[in-house]
Amino acid sequence: MEGGVLMPLALAKTGEMQTIRKISGRDDTKRFLESLGFVIGGQVTVVSEINGNMIVNVKESRVAISKSMAARIMV
Repeated sequence: MEGGVLMPLALAKTGEMQTIRKISGRDDTKRFLESLGFVIGGQVTVVSEINGNMIVNVKESRVAISKSMAARIMV
């Protein structure tokens, strides 16, 4: 996504590589997401969406996260 407009990962299109620009939430939430590989400046791609969960590629791993978690990751 170009420019200064941030959007939550939950709204990203499947298959498009995105750059993580901000992670919101409490410190423990941020640490949890960082432990999964969601770090500012990192690349993330939505692979699919199943039953309100998102499968994403991050740091060459596939990770399942809830839509509410994905809403805290701004791209």
